[in-house]
Amino acid sequence: MTRPTVLVLLDSPDSTVDDVRPSVLELLTIGRELGRVDVVTLGAPSVSVLATLGAYGVGFVHQATLPTSVPASAHRVTSVLASVLVAAVRRTDADVLLVPSSFAGKEAAAVAAARLGAGYVSDASAVTWSDGVAPLRVAKRVFAGTWDTVSTVATDPAVVTVRANAVAAEPAETPTHPEVEALQVEVAAPAVTVVAREVKPRTAGRPVLEEAAVVVAGGRGTNGDFGPVEDLADALGAAVGATRDVVFEGWFDRYIGQTGVTVAPRVYIGAGISGAPHHRGGMQASQVVVAVNNDPEAPIFEISDFAVVGDLADVLPQAAAAIREHKARP
Repeated sequence: MTRPTVLVLLDSPDSTVDDVRPSVLELLTIGRELGRVDVVTLGAPSVSVLATLGAYGVGFVHQATLPTSVPASAHRVTSVLASVLVAAVRRTDADVLLVPSSFAGKEAAAVAAARLGAGYVSDASAVTWSDGVAPLRVAKRVFAGTWDTVSTVATDPAVVTVRANAVAAEPAETPTHPEVEALQVEVAAPAVTVVAREVKPRTAGRPVLEEAAVVVAGGRGTNGDFGPVEDLADALGAAVGATRDVVFEGWFDRYIGQTGVTVAPRVYIGAGISGAPHHRGGMQASQVVVAVNNDPEAPIFEISDFAVVGDLADVLPQAAAAIREHKARP
């Protein structure tokens, strides 16, 4: 029996793909458990990227070639990216399309699923075959992380976006040598005109908030001083987040919550955060939750695995110092 084909989106904000994001490595790991893995990309993969893809067992890299009528600034407009996904699925006869759970990825995946007549599940936490064969079973958390569900996708193909940190990325036992193939994509110029596009640079030394394995978030209890939060994050190699009211106060620029960024790290540390439903809806899928708050009745303690009652200005610096001391030991 022919092994199922799994197609993974490898996206980059630039015309050249110079790295493979951790979330994509996780998708490749999931894909190998489902079948043979191919990759589709809009950018030209660098030599180092091809080496990484080979280490994770990728067979073919399908590099999209778009008409000259579509300007480079519009290559990542939802309708265009969806056309690339559809063309790649049809070229490879893929059984499963896996896409990272970014805002752009989820939008494009949903449109692609509609065009393909495929079943679609977003923000999955696990993807497996039913007893080793079709149909596909997709697990995810719903209702702000309070319920775990399993859906069966009966269509071929199935389209799934997978949240970051769903699995630990692992290289293949036997590396491959991926072949790059041109993928001609016929698509009309989008009705949307891209006036300006700015890629925000990543903070040096810190992972992307959506994909981070460890997140340290600050709330109103910081009183606008994110120094202790950022110091602990630097000690852990973690991303930094905040609550919505903190962003509205102008103390930080990105917030975690139902209408903000949804995170599901392996470790989440909330400092000075009461645990309002809006914020909990964006982080409750975290594997381990640590909360630091000087109010012993703070609602966030109800969902915490570890609770520290104390002033974050005292607790976080001590934690950061202890972590650095531990790392410095031979």
